[in-house]
Amino acid sequence: MAGRVDINGHPTWVEDRGGKGEPLLLLHGGLGNSDDLLNSIGPGLSDGFRVLAFDRRGHGYTADTDADFHYSDMADETIGVLEEVVGGPAHLVGWSDGGIIALIVALRRPDLVRKLVVVGANYHFEGIAPVELDPGSAVPQELGKAYIARSPDGPGHLDVVMNKSFRMVASEPTLSTADIARISMPVLVVAGDDDLVTLPHTVSLYEALPNGELAVFPAASHGLPLEQPEALNRVILAFLAATGPPRTLMPIRRAKTTQE
Repeated sequence: MAGRVDINGHPTWVEDRGGKGEPLLLLHGGLGNSDDLLNSIGPGLSDGFRVLAFDRRGHGYTADTDADFHYSDMADETIGVLEEVVGGPAHLVGWSDGGIIALIVALRRPDLVRKLVVVGANYHFEGIAPVELDPGSAVPQELGKAYIARSPDGPGHLDVVMNKSFRMVASEPTLSTADIARISMPVLVVAGDDDLVTLPHTVSLYEALPNGELAVFPAASHGLPLEQPEALNRVILAFLAATGPPRTLMPIRRAKTTQE
């Protein structure tokens, strides 16, 4: 099933790939679209889960509005999809901006979240490595092509959504480690070893989580889901299949949990 669904009063592109098992909602990255994850890691997840995704406002097949972009509003959209389309709690797998949104949803509506997987996600805007991205380089060009191919707003709106996105990531999110510590469900934190999110920030996210796990992929960038989808799926599937806290031979951080 794929088509537009009214989410919080706005026609929103939602795709339900079906599949057996618990629902799993994929949350795409900034300036991306749901196809990015549906076509990379989606096939490897659909054997064990009902895989869904949606295009946020101003992304993919979902039209924009005059409002600025804010992660809080994007979390509201996600909550709307969980309530109206999924019909209850789901596992959330978010990449980049999608990971940030997953963290906010977990804080705001823990009743709608089973487990979280956040890939290349930062909880504070200062966690992003300083980088100057040439508009003519491959990544912006490919993002622009994908946007123009899908957007009902037309190619002339591309600069508008890019400017909205750049303004947002320059000042959001502003969560703290104290906020992150309130997320009680199991969370898998994933990053590439050459990620846009700095490694110290990624580690601080992991260390703040009461029930966190950490996976840093070698030879990987912020584009990890597109670069190594099979390897990423193996880690995600093992995490989602696990029951209870990890049992290891030499627990340090988890020593107390293991002994209980």
